[in-house]
Amino acid sequence: MAITVEQVIDALGTVVEPERGKDIVRLRMVKDLRVDGETVRFTLVLPNPASPFARTVEDAVRRAVGKAVGAGVRVEVSLDNEMIGLGDDLMLGGAAETPSSTPEPLNLIAVASGKGGVGKSTVAVNLAVALAKQGYDVGLVDTDIYGPSIPTMFGLKDARPTVNEERKIVPLQKYGVRLLSMGFLVDPDKAVIWRGPMVTSAVQQFLGDTAWGELDFLIMDLPPGTGDIQLTIVQTVSLAGVVIVSTPQDVALADARKGVSMFEQVNVPVLGIVENMAYFTPPELPDRKYYLFGEGGARRLAEELGVPFLGEVPIEQSLREHCDAGTPVVAEAPEHPSAQAFTRIAERTARQTAIRNATLPATEKIEILHR
Repeated sequence: MAITVEQVIDALGTVVEPERGKDIVRLRMVKDLRVDGETVRFTLVLPNPASPFARTVEDAVRRAVGKAVGAGVRVEVSLDNEMIGLGDDLMLGGAAETPSSTPEPLNLIAVASGKGGVGKSTVAVNLAVALAKQGYDVGLVDTDIYGPSIPTMFGLKDARPTVNEERKIVPLQKYGVRLLSMGFLVDPDKAVIWRGPMVTSAVQQFLGDTAWGELDFLIMDLPPGTGDIQLTIVQTVSLAGVVIVSTPQDVALADARKGVSMFEQVNVPVLGIVENMAYFTPPELPDRKYYLFGEGGARRLAEELGVPFLGEVPIEQSLREHCDAGTPVVAEAPEHPSAQAFTRIAERTARQTAIRNATLPATEKIEILHR
């Protein structure tokens, strides 16, 4: 049986770096992963090459891969370390960049849609909570300046963040997720009437002037479309990838296609597509599915574009009620079909992120030239 990248990722995920208590895949220590027949090649990036873990990790990864895929596998491991760049700067007499006192999130994931009304914020909220329930350190930033939804969906409409001694915004926290939204900073009954540059500045502050702490994932709930905020984000931070949300009908799929195209043009990997409002199952007929907006449209689009399909979320009254009540369905009603769907989507998103980090180079911030 052929060895798959997924098998290798799962195997390497059993090797834990003891100082931080997280596995080497989660810490993005695995790079340049390739599978060629019975040969597995990858680079291990070690934060401290002098540590006891660094001396034993090569044998540990060989054993883990061999146990998962068979003793006949050939594992070629190259060792690298994060200190090389700093050392070279010092040897050359250059000025090394001073490390930031605020750690950056390991994975910044944008949740986007080509059009409004497809449930993007619902997906972003429940994806973040599901990842937190699965043991990840998660943040969620609402970059929809004009129509923030996060305060309502977390039941924090009257809450306000604080500022620490370093003049950084301290996010609120609920259901294990650190939260920031323009809705926490302005009167909820007043409209934000800002031009594009002011919106851009606010988003940059949310991403750069906030004490997020050590996060595995920072989920960004984007506004619909492909405009100022989307461009600001790809210019400001290095995204690990984007999750596109659509509904099954053709009008939504056409805009979802544009969303995929936009992120591909700026070299941001698409981790997958989520189909929201996929079908309706009456509570009294649990074995029936009614496809009110069409059947399987987002799945077909994912296959056509060659991107992963992360899952489908049913139309469910309880999902809407939990959103309005500020109690995410994943946290408060995990037995419901929509909550189970979000749990699976979170698992697939985490896996696709791990595969992306291990097989592709880091996304670069882009420079957009105006002519």
